[in-house]
Amino acid sequence: MSDQYDVLIVGGGQAGPPLARDLAKTGRKVALAERKYLGGSCVNFGCTPTKAAIASARLAHLARRAADFGLRIPHVEVDFPAVLRRANAIALESRTGLDKSFENSGNPKLLRGHARFLGPGFELQVGSTQVSAKQVVLDTGTRTAIPKIPGLEKVAYIHSGNWLEHPQLPERLAMIGGNYIGLEMAQFYRRMGSQVAVWENSPRIAMHEDEEVSTAIQQFLEHEGIEFHVNAHIQSIEQLRATHVFLATGRTPNTDDLGLETVGVETTPHGFVKIDKRLATNVPGIWAAGDIRGGPLFTHTSWDDYRILLSQMAGDGSRTTDRIVPYAMFTDPELGRVGLTEHDAREKGLKFRVSRFEMKRNGKAREIGEPEGFVKVLLEEGTGKVLGAAVLAVEGAELVHMFIDIMNAGASSTVIRDAIHIHPTLAEAVQSAVT
Repeated sequence: MSDQYDVLIVGGGQAGPPLARDLAKTGRKVALAERKYLGGSCVNFGCTPTKAAIASARLAHLARRAADFGLRIPHVEVDFPAVLRRANAIALESRTGLDKSFENSGNPKLLRGHARFLGPGFELQVGSTQVSAKQVVLDTGTRTAIPKIPGLEKVAYIHSGNWLEHPQLPERLAMIGGNYIGLEMAQFYRRMGSQVAVWENSPRIAMHEDEEVSTAIQQFLEHEGIEFHVNAHIQSIEQLRATHVFLATGRTPNTDDLGLETVGVETTPHGFVKIDKRLATNVPGIWAAGDIRGGPLFTHTSWDDYRILLSQMAGDGSRTTDRIVPYAMFTDPELGRVGLTEHDAREKGLKFRVSRFEMKRNGKAREIGEPEGFVKVLLEEGTGKVLGAAVLAVEGAELVHMFIDIMNAGASSTVIRDAIHIHPTLAEAVQSAVT
């Protein structure tokens, strides 16, 4: 006899644990299956440790700039293994907290092992245990997509999933991929002391952003000594002339060994699970959350998926994927983004005006020695509503939230314009951009 549950959640990423706990509170018998670590990519090798490591890199960078602030720091020494140990420790602390939240819990119950459908009727094998469930939520995440580059199989390459396992600082690093992960990590390794070259097969880096944003990001990274090769088609690994290779070449979903074909769950040609705006698959009773459902692959959207599923499975069903999704690139300065780019707005034929404010005109930015970047906002003609915004600035990922909040409120940018902001603050730059 198999163990029977009302809901089985497969995968312990950002959506799985909170959904398991909240569904259990409704009286449902719930299990959460995880084959390795709770917390998903964010906690274990993504957001949490990368931002910890980036903080170390920023401190090293500021120490080298000490003379700009009237200070003398004659020598800055990077202990690269110690930087990784600190990042690992912070990740472990988060993961341990998740593990403890399931200790001695009979409902929800944590099942350790790889889960796979055995056939119709929602029978699954989880490790050595066979279970059945009335409903199944898939939350198995993604992994690095490995490109087909001749000679790559002979190289112990680094990627977003294993970078913490490489304590040797690369002498010459080839970063393959010039988008968000690639650019963040390129700057990290450069500030640690590596020589870094970014190889991107598109005409420019950060192709999803407006060209002026991409250009500005490349310029400040070049100023730090990072080399760029765009329109780059790598014929062999030898052409990179590097001691180490980091793959930042996109993500592929962990759906290839779930037995989805046995229950008829439809996927895209790239393996992402097809869902509707309720996060329901084509098979009634099977849902998908997090990166495997395609679309915006962010930790915060995965967490919001939990709220959608709770609404759909145990609430009034009002919450859906009709939502405003912001994001950030945690380079230094940061890029905070929400809504449409100027290119997208023009393609849609929308009527708007572009307002831009240079950070070098902001008092606080100059005072703290961080005048790089700008705030760019698209304002709808007539209403003054924000259609989109890019904040390329120190703390840009924080500052963009003012735009995010008024967009969610359906309010005009005049709300920001007419408010009193504290002086001197970086937030004044956001206000200046809509004045």
